[in-house]
Amino acid sequence: MTQENEAKDEWEPKIIGFLCNWCSYTGADLAGTSRLQYPPNIRIIKVMCSGRVNPQFILKAFQEGADGILVSGCHPGDCHYIEGNYHARRKLTLLMDLLDYMGVDSKRFQMSWVSASEGQKFAEVVTTFTNQIKEMGPQTKLRGVK
Repeated sequence: MTQENEAKDEWEPKIIGFLCNWCSYTGADLAGTSRLQYPPNIRIIKVMCSGRVNPQFILKAFQEGADGILVSGCHPGDCHYIEGNYHARRKLTLLMDLLDYMGVDSKRFQMSWVSASEGQKFAEVVTTFTNQIKEMGPQTKLRGVK
């Protein structure tokens, strides 16, 4: 095994998760209290609503070394702030085009809808996304760009 392959095997992705307080964060909590297994690569930031996630937060996270970003909120139609998740979906869909333009693979960014009762779904989303990022390798395009 070469030194490069060994380094890649030891590398673990850094994933930032912006989770809405009312549904996705509670779903993550349910996954934890239910002792469901999912990779520990995600660092969770609780926001009151997925609609409050500013695209600049995502760009800054990539600049600071994140390999993947997950934004998760209430299912469409179930938002505690009525239309917050619709606002998130519109502006973050546009962000995906900007990421591609900047040279960051938009597959490094994911949105998902997870309710408070879907701990199993949260664990599956995190596991799938982490495995996808592991296959892609470290993100280097925006890292360190000020």
